[in-house]
Amino acid sequence: MLLNEELTLKLNPRPQERFSLNIPTDTLVSLKKVANRKDMSVEALLKFYIGQGLRQDLTKLFSDRVLEVTAQVLSQHIQSEEEISLILAEILSESNL
Repeated sequence: MLLNEELTLKLNPRPQERFSLNIPTDTLVSLKKVANRKDMSVEALLKFYIGQGLRQDLTKLFSDRVLEVTAQVLSQHIQSEEEISLILAEILSESNL
């Protein structure tokens, strides 16, 4: 890429839907303070918080599903439930889940 080439950012907007939410007044005041400090709108801050929490929950759901499938596969090859439990416990401790 040449140094004088222009870079263009293309965003693909996702479909959106309006959603109404009642928030306690004191919580809204706090959100406004934090949003102001971060130089963003309350709506942007809420979207950020929702996205962050959603990613964490989806990651947890995915890891739970992987462990579930791992247990199923192990049970097809290992007869001892104790050994399967030990293997799963080791996976959990190594992955910090």
